Amino acid sequence: MIEYIGKRMLQIIPVLLIVSFLIVCLTRLAPGDPVLLMLGEDAAPEQYAQVEAQMGLDKPVIKQYIDYMESLLSGDMGKTYFRHLPVAKEIGTRYPNTFKIAVIAAIVSSLIGIALGIYSALHRGTMVDSIIMILSLVAVSTPVFFMAILLMVAFGVELKWLPIMGLSSWKHYILPVASLAAQSVATISRTMRSSMLDVMEEDYIRTAIACGIPRPVMIFKNALRNAIVPVVTVIGVAFGQLLTGAAITESVFSINGMGSYMISGVMSRDYPVVQGTILIFALVFVAVNLITDLCYGLFDPRISYK
Repeated sequence: MIEYIGKRMLQIIPVLLIVSFLIVCLTRLAPGDPVLLMLGEDAAPEQYAQVEAQMGLDKPVIKQYIDYMESLLSGDMGKTYFRHLPVAKEIGTRYPNTFKIAVIAAIVSSLIGIALGIYSALHRGTMVDSIIMILSLVAVSTPVFFMAILLMVAFGVELKWLPIMGLSSWKHYILPVASLAAQSVATISRTMRSSMLDVMEEDYIRTAIACGIPRPVMIFKNALRNAIVPVVTVIGVAFGQLLTGAAITESVFSINGMGSYMISGVMSRDYPVVQGTILIFALVFVAVNLITDLCYGLFDPRISYK
């Protein structure tokens, strides 16, 4: 396994290089000029050229990328254009909020989704099964931002049960986590149901039933262990989606996190902010994929890492 982890870690390097190069190129191709946003449309050409040179935007894109990577290797992610604050320090301040919301949403969605999927599979064709499938279809079809606004209006504005801004107490986490976890719960439950139904049709399950093995033991020891493998993949992908979905949710609930930081960087054409946040998200995606692959062996001993 150590050799496998080493190979996967080496694969991270070209992935991050490609991602960082694309980020630098695409930010420069996007509409908008950070120099004009800073100086205004009436800026003198001399002043424009001076500020552009100070920001390093007068160089070719390839040279800008090389300079950025040299700074990145030394631990410097650059400074914001407008406030001149270190991007790395800003990310270090904001990332814990995003990570906590995403982790809590992932845990909640995994537990609820797996439970609903198992229950739905064991009660296939019943009214409860139909209700779960209908609700999951509605949740999958509902955009994250609309779910966030809906929950905010219902439980925060109308009923006044929960706070709708910031993360100053545990109650502040309920609405952001719920809005983020809704789609993941639906996806995980549908995958769990489908996988559980396939496993329940296997011959070894029928043999276990015929041998008189108690139903709870058969379900949770035999069936669930094999049915959970494809669900692990879905959970890994869902966690990555939760991180990106947090960008919209943080904006709706005024949370000081990575997502809202990235959106503000995009709106102000603050290239170091956009580059830093997307690169961190890419790194987390790669790490989550590695952890997901390693989790397969915990549920299926037949999987070997070579």
